[in-house]
Amino acid sequence: MSTGVETQPEPETEKAKYADLCNAWVKSTSKQRGELAELMFVVKATQQGFVTSKPYGDSQRYDFIVDAGSRLWRVQVKSASTIFHGAYHANGRRHQYGRAIPYTAREIDLVVAYVMPENSWSVIPIKACADRQSLLLYPINDPRVGPYTQYREAWQLMMSDAVERRQ
Repeated sequence: MSTGVETQPEPETEKAKYADLCNAWVKSTSKQRGELAELMFVVKATQQGFVTSKPYGDSQRYDFIVDAGSRLWRVQVKSASTIFHGAYHANGRRHQYGRAIPYTAREIDLVVAYVMPENSWSVIPIKACADRQSLLLYPINDPRVGPYTQYREAWQLMMSDAVERRQ
């Protein structure tokens, strides 16, 4: 019988579910990790109050269109799961015919990078990372301030005009 009072899941149960997700992530291929990151993005963006749309096919440079109410954002989702030299590395470029090609402001507005082991997101304007081959994302408890630390969980960027849409 329902008492009308919602109960929150036990923290240990949530931790166990997340641990299972992390284990699945580690055993996945690069393509599968990217697909999982995209699914996680849809959940997180929806929790933040945004509407997401996925273009049909994969011929666009962006993975999603995000409706923030006053504007639409072209979002490229990236993910990182391993630490190298003290930082998580997310790929900052796309590949075409075996060559790494940087994204431009004409193609996308934001790179949203998911760091799986930390369950954290960085919402990075393309102008802040356009010339980077790798996006270095420092762990949450790391005292170092990297070039993208200011963009950790910066979902509010999509709610403002703080990010210029095009050059």
